[in-house]
Amino acid sequence: MFEYSPSESHQRTGSLTAGTALVNAWVEVLAEDADGLPDGDREQVGEQDGDLIDRIRALEELKAAAAAAQARATALFDASQRRKQVEAGVRREELGRGVASQIALVRRESPNRGGRLLGFAKVLTSEMPCTLQALTLGRISEWRATLLVRETACLSFEGRRRVDEEVAGDPDVLETLGDRQIISRARGAAYRLDPRAAVKRAAKAESERFVSCRPAPDTMTYLTGLLPVAQGVGVFAALSREADRLRASGDGRGRGQIMADTLVERVTGQADAERMKVEVQLVMSDRTLLGGDSEPALVPGYGPVPAQWARDLIRGRRPGREAGRDTRGAKPEEGPGRKTKQDEQEERWIRRLYTEPTTGQLVAMDSRARLFPASLGRFIAARDQTCRMPWCGAPIRHLDHIRPHQDGGPTSMVNGQGLCEACNQAKEAPGWKARTADPPGQSGPHTVETTTPTGHTYRSTAPPLPGAGAGAVSGARAGTGVADRMGTGAGIEDPSSTGTWPVKHTGSPTTLLEGCIVDLIWAA
Repeated sequence: MFEYSPSESHQRTGSLTAGTALVNAWVEVLAEDADGLPDGDREQVGEQDGDLIDRIRALEELKAAAAAAQARATALFDASQRRKQVEAGVRREELGRGVASQIALVRRESPNRGGRLLGFAKVLTSEMPCTLQALTLGRISEWRATLLVRETACLSFEGRRRVDEEVAGDPDVLETLGDRQIISRARGAAYRLDPRAAVKRAAKAESERFVSCRPAPDTMTYLTGLLPVAQGVGVFAALSREADRLRASGDGRGRGQIMADTLVERVTGQADAERMKVEVQLVMSDRTLLGGDSEPALVPGYGPVPAQWARDLIRGRRPGREAGRDTRGAKPEEGPGRKTKQDEQEERWIRRLYTEPTTGQLVAMDSRARLFPASLGRFIAARDQTCRMPWCGAPIRHLDHIRPHQDGGPTSMVNGQGLCEACNQAKEAPGWKARTADPPGQSGPHTVETTTPTGHTYRSTAPPLPGAGAGAVSGARAGTGVADRMGTGAGIEDPSSTGTWPVKHTGSPTTLLEGCIVDLIWAA
């Protein structure tokens, strides 16, 4: 347990009505006060240090109170939006669609995080009054309130109320508890009140198993799997046994290397982890590919990679290793121009798409079909890299018409954007509108403006690609534009009805080579 004793000067003032204008004033005061902190070289340093500690505690309590106020506002907003959707004739099973995405946008969070924040707010305000009161008074942090909500997720309404009262009923005691103590007390109370809740919790946890892939430093990735304990331990044991067997037979790789290679081989069915038959998209400038430039390349879904690493990948060489050397100690093939079986397995096909050099825009493609063709889909995915909804960053799952197809929107590069499944579904809720903010023919990166049912507008700009001019790099910021208030939120006609994007080629023919090359690399 942990306790804190404030100084005598640390006290609360009378209550105020915290309207939006007042909250904005607090933000301005704190911003202006940033330069007004006392210097450590002044006299009476001890007293000033005490004041600083009191200020830190007061700001911590302010953050907690603000989190409680956000939760109340979020729950009220959800109820209001649901009422309006009912009035608009939305089907019962679709009520609430798009609400979590609006919460995510205004809090600069991903849609997934927005959904969790919405659920937290609804439970906290309707089922856990003691926890909400402790958060409002600044006695616990938002994270510890989240722990209490999470640990009672499988309980009934009445059970949740009883655990809330038992664990958070005394704010003085609750304030002294750490994270593990809060989790322990909440679980213990839940198990006593409803032993079957543990079984429900285990079943729920098993249904949430998944595998994810996220970037790691130095052109590596984290492949993470959340599995039931028996499966997870079994997988690790099998990999360990194989590593011990190969090490005992003289394999020169480290134990961790063998386990990683074995995992790849058994999941993909390949005999060799280094000979995977997969498609890799690589975006790089001609200067990096042909001129030995150090400008990084880009792997969509991962991020920047070193220039030499990209050149090695295109040449069919293991990135970062000398030509002809194999990681398992195989000898290099002899004889000039000799094409081996290994070379045949590593053949690459390269499809090159150029961009307008000063803006970094890919050359346009369009289609008369309603669905985006595979080639155009890869084209848009290479341009957008991740979901175009601001602050999302999830992998692209759907190709969306910015101006709906039923409203005359063309199936074109200009009118297309890559979205994740959650953002695409949220965009279909009543009141959502989107438009391209930059008409075809004008320089500048591809920009989309999304307007939510409340009239707030958020702007998303396609990220700059390697080889783009300085102007394109400085102007391309995905997820920019904190919400601007629009009077009606009405959409604007997309001027790209022809589906074309004029590309100007001025100067010598080498100007075109200053653009980007999108290399779709296939393992034969």
